[in-house]
Amino acid sequence: MEIPDIVVGRLPIYLRALSHLESIGQTVTSSHEMGNALGISSAQIRKDLSHFGEFGKQGTGYQVKYLVDQLRRILKVGADWDIAIVGAGDLGRALANYNGFADRGFRIRAIFDSDPRRIGQTHGGHVVQDARDIGRVLPELGIRLAMVAVPAAAAQLVADHLVAAGVQGILNYAPINILVPEGVQVQYIDPVVHLQRMTFYLEAPTPNPVTG
Repeated sequence: MEIPDIVVGRLPIYLRALSHLESIGQTVTSSHEMGNALGISSAQIRKDLSHFGEFGKQGTGYQVKYLVDQLRRILKVGADWDIAIVGAGDLGRALANYNGFADRGFRIRAIFDSDPRRIGQTHGGHVVQDARDIGRVLPELGIRLAMVAVPAAAAQLVADHLVAAGVQGILNYAPINILVPEGVQVQYIDPVVHLQRMTFYLEAPTPNPVTG
């Protein structure tokens, strides 16, 4: 049975919430409690989880640790996934130094850039390598996931090189859609898109009489 991508997209949200409950020592929860915390209906949570099996009992709820373990298994994050970052500008450096990947199943292994001024710098314990070496380094390390933090004009070419090097999943921070072969997963993170989605629901700001 094919699982709708929108359902898969909610599983990490459930895992994050459950992992927080586990960290504070809570052992049991319910779809109602999770729904209130996440702004998702309890019925939707139960329906999403039912795609993968029966994880709780009516009237008793879910065992937090068990459900955490099951979601980590479903999402295949029981072991670390190695990741490459392409782009060592402000965003790439921030990603390289971010401490929130390792404890959630992801490990930065390599950083690349095409700017000679950045190549050789160290960020997050990793030396920035020449982007021209992507095709050699990634297969050697067995890396199948990459984050793209380059300007929009360079994103497609970078994606092409990553796919050619065996990458099967790309998290794209560049504000542009990229084309990849069938079977390669792409997710987009563009803060402006999310801001524009929110402004739809807000009153338009009053023009500043000084700046217009």
